[in-house]
Amino acid sequence: MTENIRILLADDHALVRRGVRLILDQEPELQVVAEAGDGADAIEQARRHDVDLAVLDIAMPRMTGLQAARELAGLKPGLRILILTMHDNEQYFFQALKAGASGYVLKSVADRDLVAACRAAMRDEPFLYPGAVTALIRNYLDRARHGEETPDHVLTPREEEVLKLVAEGHSSQSIADLLYISIKTVQRHRANLLHKLGLRDRLELTRYAIRAGLIEP
Repeated sequence: MTENIRILLADDHALVRRGVRLILDQEPELQVVAEAGDGADAIEQARRHDVDLAVLDIAMPRMTGLQAARELAGLKPGLRILILTMHDNEQYFFQALKAGASGYVLKSVADRDLVAACRAAMRDEPFLYPGAVTALIRNYLDRARHGEETPDHVLTPREEEVLKLVAEGHSSQSIADLLYISIKTVQRHRANLLHKLGLRDRLELTRYAIRAGLIEP
């Protein structure tokens, strides 16, 4: 039997809380155990109750949902956080991700998306509404276009060459010969690769090279 997911629900409109609660209460494993009317109250309720998931509105008095999300992420690191909002707004969306939220749900489609978002959060999976996915892709493409580093392009072209050869099993001497550089330079590149990528050895470098499409598995 699935354990109940204990939910803290925070919104400054009692009517909205009632509507959201109705959606959640229809699901046997979702249980609203605490409600709050603003961000500060949400933090107080999280201290008082044992909760697995916080569903927070953005625009609340005293403390916004984003501020509360940041506080809660520090207070209860294991707590999952969803932002429930009427704002289809890229800026709010990115702020929510930075604040530690694992999902962003629009109130206008809460009856369709909220339950799925709760379940995704508890599986440690992000939940994004379609417009948010578009925003993420646009942001990624903009950064790539302006030459900013993206996770898959933190290596210099020379480092990629060395990584590929290391992953293919070449010795330092062999790599030095192939690239017309000294063994010392090869070793420096290799050390930089391990440091940059946070890896420990040739095996992990090989796995990374496969994921990056530099060599065939």
